[in-house]
Amino acid sequence: MNKELVQIVLTRSVLFVLLITPIMVQNASAHSLLNSAESTIGDNRVQIATDPEIPTVNEKARILMHVTDLDLRDVKRFTMGIKIFYDDVQVDAIEPQSIEGGFWSFEYVFKRHGNHVFRVDLYTDGRPVTHTFNVSTHNPFGYIFIYVIASGAIGMAVLVAYIYLPKKLKKSRP
Repeated sequence: MNKELVQIVLTRSVLFVLLITPIMVQNASAHSLLNSAESTIGDNRVQIATDPEIPTVNEKARILMHVTDLDLRDVKRFTMGIKIFYDDVQVDAIEPQSIEGGFWSFEYVFKRHGNHVFRVDLYTDGRPVTHTFNVSTHNPFGYIFIYVIASGAIGMAVLVAYIYLPKKLKKSRP
């Protein structure tokens, strides 16, 4: 009897996951990094992302830039400079550079926790077009938040199993 109950529960769980997954994954995106954004101004679209997704203070992070046209084709060559702000004060700058191809990546070390504003100047026809992005760094309370959510979910699962599993087992016994 007990094996039959386990098999029924597993079958129902698999069916539930198979039915729910397509509903949950309606808007899949290949550009799903957490600390990423994009901006379209004029004839260009600029994307920014970080690796790791949430940079840690005083550790190297890779900043990834991608520039495309309105048809999402990589531009062949672009010039870009970046000004980095923290609490509305400029803390760093990267001088304009000429980049071949649609991608540019570089390493950067964040010095403070919190939100940094990247003002990205993309030069078109000799004039800068400024795209503004928010980039967050790792907060030491981030791990605590994850642990609290995970322990709450585990506690809820244990509580549900403790309440409903004995009832199911009693029903299955003759």
